[in-house]
Amino acid sequence: MHYCSTRSGVQGCSFRDVLFSGYAADGGMFMPETLPSLSPETLRSWRSFTYQQLLYEICSLFIPQHEIPPQHLEELISQAMSKFSIPDAVRIVQLKDSLSVLELFHGETLAFKDLSMSCTARFLEYFLRKENDHATILVGTSGDTGSSAIRSVFDISEVDVVVVFPRGRISSVQERQMTTSRADNIHVFAADGTSDDIDVQLRKLFADVDLVERHGLMSLNSVNWSRILVQLAHFLYAYLQLSALDADTLPVLEVLVPTGGAGNITAGLIVKLMGVPLQLVAMTNSNDILRRTVESGDFSMASAVRRTLAPAIDIQDPYNMERVFWLLSAKDGLMVKNMMETFQKTHALSLSMSLHKQLCAVLSSGSVSDDGILDTMRRCWQDNRYLLCPHTAVGVWYHYNCPITAGQKRCCIATASPAKFCEAVQKAGLTLDLPEALQVLESLETRYQVLEESDDWESKLRQHIELIGSVRQCGETFYPAGRLTSDEPI
Repeated sequence: MHYCSTRSGVQGCSFRDVLFSGYAADGGMFMPETLPSLSPETLRSWRSFTYQQLLYEICSLFIPQHEIPPQHLEELISQAMSKFSIPDAVRIVQLKDSLSVLELFHGETLAFKDLSMSCTARFLEYFLRKENDHATILVGTSGDTGSSAIRSVFDISEVDVVVVFPRGRISSVQERQMTTSRADNIHVFAADGTSDDIDVQLRKLFADVDLVERHGLMSLNSVNWSRILVQLAHFLYAYLQLSALDADTLPVLEVLVPTGGAGNITAGLIVKLMGVPLQLVAMTNSNDILRRTVESGDFSMASAVRRTLAPAIDIQDPYNMERVFWLLSAKDGLMVKNMMETFQKTHALSLSMSLHKQLCAVLSSGSVSDDGILDTMRRCWQDNRYLLCPHTAVGVWYHYNCPITAGQKRCCIATASPAKFCEAVQKAGLTLDLPEALQVLESLETRYQVLEESDDWESKLRQHIELIGSVRQCGETFYPAGRLTSDEPI
């Protein structure tokens, strides 16, 4: 198994190469050069597997044994799954009207990203300790990615993580999960802008080959292939749990996916192309670039990112769609390069008729207003006594507004616990008991730096990354006792 860039400029990379990368050197995103096929016989043989067993099987297809031997891979995945609050890390809940919900939020930060982030962190640790090396992780977050990245690496001394979040645009719980993390290898920045604004600056840093090489600079956003890899298991697990595989023809499972950066949708499409009959629905909030792309081929940003009750998907640049376009264009890297460079310059792109037709064949989409989110949360509670987070409600809205047909199987990806979004729960007129782990956040001191709107974000982040490198090279503590310990921004 080798990896290449979606823009054709980089080929023949190892899993280790792409694990320690952000964007490829040509600005593209890493993907496997070939996708393995899952036969009906293989799927039937896996139907009784636990989530952890399926995750091992999937990772084994994409991580060569000479890079991580099977016994080590199995151990790393076991370690990653050991911190989840339920035995198999994920579970499926059956609701009324033939709707199933795949709960992916039983990790330490109560978000689905804990699953892929915890595995990716263990993979990083494996290589770094073997090579006696250090890496600096740079993460932009629209809410959940930052805290999940922090929790996944806080005990790994070979790693520093720099997290940038959009100040005032995420929930209070999301913010405090990041700003109260005071381990010496955690560096948090609050930026006065949107998550899309942050991504623009991070792309510039990753484009600096010298900076990347000198500091082992890498990404833990879903730019990182390892994140997508682990998410393949979500779709496979849902399919095998909910589908009867006794007939000669494999049944179809419809999966509703709350969508921001499009990492989960990319994972779902890859599983579909590997032979699993999935019908994918990408659901967005009022930031509906993906809906417009599917409906009319208009892959263009709106004039501004709207603040919604589902802040983790307040995104107008679903960057993983580059991977989708590459897959659907028969891996035409030059075409993708031209498309995405145009999009990055103009923020507007019209898909070719051929590519749009391909997209519509594998994906449908819709968008939901804040009122729709609240109505969905209320209805689900009334019908099932089941509380949705606002992001999961974006997916479930489709179920209530597009009735299921007889015999159809439908599953919604539940991306986060409602406990992380108390404000939305209260607006819906509902209540919940906050878990103790979240209650204690209010009493903890915080540590973070502010990136003002007038600041040169790229320069400030570059300086901080350089400082991390010099401090680690000297074997010193970054935050010595008595320094930067105030609960005010630093």
